[in-house]
Amino acid sequence: MGENILSVIYLLLLITLIFPGFYYANKNKKVFFKNLVIWLGIIGIVIIFANFLK
Repeated sequence: MGENILSVIYLLLLITLIFPGFYYANKNKKVFFKNLVIWLGIIGIVIIFANFLK
């Protein structure tokens, strides 16, 4: 259980570090939401894949 909490914390900290640059690079709202959906999909696939390996 502790490892899962640490993984979530690390992921949130990583997103916190990356998000300002991501937002600055995607000033156009249409491009921003398109890239955001793509990255959420990638993160979702990684999380699902990690759960299958357990």
